[in-house]
Amino acid sequence: MRVPAERSSTNSSAGGNAGEGNGAENGGRSRFRARTVAAVAAAFTAGAIAGPVVTAWAQEGSRAETYRLLNLFGDVFERVRAEYVEPVNDREVIENAINGMLQGLDPHSSYMNLRNFRDMQVQTRGEFGGLGIEVSQEAGYVKVISPIDDTPAARAGVKPGDLITHINEKTTQGLTLQEAVDQMRGERGTSIRLTIRREGTATPIEVSLTRDVIRPQVVRARLEQGDIAYIRLTSFNEQTEVGLRRALQSLRSQAGGNLKGVVLDLRNNPGGLLDQAIQVSDDFLDQGEIVSTRARRAEDAQRWNAKSGDITNGLPVVVLVNAGSASASEIVAGALQDHRRAIVMGVKSFGKGSVQTVMPLPGNGAIRLTTARYYTPSGRSIQATGIQPDIEVLAQREDAQQTRERDREADLNRALRNDNNPTPGTAQGASARPPAPLPPLNLPPATLSAVQRMPPEGAPAFDATKPETDHQLQQAIGLLHSIAANPPQRRASR
Repeated sequence: MRVPAERSSTNSSAGGNAGEGNGAENGGRSRFRARTVAAVAAAFTAGAIAGPVVTAWAQEGSRAETYRLLNLFGDVFERVRAEYVEPVNDREVIENAINGMLQGLDPHSSYMNLRNFRDMQVQTRGEFGGLGIEVSQEAGYVKVISPIDDTPAARAGVKPGDLITHINEKTTQGLTLQEAVDQMRGERGTSIRLTIRREGTATPIEVSLTRDVIRPQVVRARLEQGDIAYIRLTSFNEQTEVGLRRALQSLRSQAGGNLKGVVLDLRNNPGGLLDQAIQVSDDFLDQGEIVSTRARRAEDAQRWNAKSGDITNGLPVVVLVNAGSASASEIVAGALQDHRRAIVMGVKSFGKGSVQTVMPLPGNGAIRLTTARYYTPSGRSIQATGIQPDIEVLAQREDAQQTRERDREADLNRALRNDNNPTPGTAQGASARPPAPLPPLNLPPATLSAVQRMPPEGAPAFDATKPETDHQLQQAIGLLHSIAANPPQRRASR
C-alpha cells in the first residue's frame, strides 16, 4: 500500500575500481575497503541513506560500534568482489544488500530498482500500454484467463483458455510470467505477434496485434435478481473509486430505481492505495472516522474522516471478505463494519494492518518502507488478526474441515505484532487501551438464522461464470432481500 510520501530520501554512491582479482595486494584491498567504508559512513553521517536507521543504531550502541559494523560490510563486499567464483556486478550486489536489510525488517518492506519502481507506478496508475489480457501460467506457457473488453486482444478474438506459446516467434517456455508480461506490454501503437494454441483447433493460431492504452477492470459489476447491485473490486488503484461510482450509477439505471441493496465483493482483493480505500469507504459513510494511522513518532499519527454524502442513499450493504482480502480491503471492511454501515460476511480476512510508504531514491529506484499501523474507527489494529466477519459463511463445505484456507499475515516470517495485544508487564502493556466494542447487529433473529453457513450437501461446485454456484454471494443476496423486507432502524455513526 502507498501513502503520499511526505519524506524523500536522497541517494549517495561511491565508485570503486572494478575487477580486483586474487592477486591484488592487501594494501590495495585495505585502501578499497577504506574507501568503501568511508563513503558509506559519510552517507550515513549526512543522513543521506536511510537516515532514521542512524538514529535507531545510535540509541542501541555507540558510534564506534556503528562504524565497526560498517567496516564489516565493507570487508564482506570487498571479499565478494575479489574472490567470488564468477565476476559480480557491484550494483547488483549492493542492491541485494539493501533489499536484504529491508526484507529483514518485515514481509512488506523492500527495495525496488528502477524497473520495479516503474512497474509499481504502472500498477497503481491503473493504465499501461499493452494488449488487454489477464494471464496466468500453465505447463510452462502463458494461459489467457480473460481478455478485457474493447482491447486489442478482445478485438483480435483471443479467448479464455488460449495458450500463448510464442511472442514475436520466440517461445514463452522458460520465461517467468512477469517476463512474458513485460514482453507483451509496450508503447501504444507498436505491433506484436502472438502464436496461440487453442483447444479443439489442430493448428496454431497466429495473431498480430497493435498495442493500445489498457485500463484493467478493477471494478466489475452486474445486477443480481433485478434489484441487487453486485460490485466487485479486484484491487485499489487510481481508477477504483471512480469506477465504483460509475458502476453503481449504471446498475441503478438498469434496475429502474428499484435497487434493494448492494453487495461489495472484496474477496481476494490484495489491497493497493490507501487514499482509494479511504475514498471508497467515504462513498458509503456520511460522517465519522474512516481510518487512522500511528507511526513511530506520535506527531506523525494521522486520521481521516468521512464527508457528508452516501452514494447508495442508505441502501443496505453486505461486504464479502475472505482470507485473500488484505490491506486496503480490510480498511474498507473495518470502517463499514465499525460504523454498522455494512454487514461483513464470509471468512476472516488476511490481517495486513501496516502502511508502506514509497520513498524514491533519485536515479536508483525507491524503497518501500513500513512506516505505520492503521486502525479502524473503534481503535482496532487488525495487524496479524484480520477482520472477523459479522456472519461467517463458508465458500464450500470442505472449508469446515480445514483449520484455514491459506496462509495469513500472522504466518509470515517477521510479521509485525498486533499492538492491541501488547506483551504483559511492558510499558506498552501498562498504557495500552483496548478498542471499543462493536455494537450488536441490528437485525431480527429470524433474518440471521436464515443465512446458511455452508452449502447444502450435493451443491454444485463453484464456477466463476455461474453466480448461482457462489454460496457466499447467494447468502448475501438473500440477506439483503430480508433486510429490504424488514428494514432495521439506522444507527448513528461513530
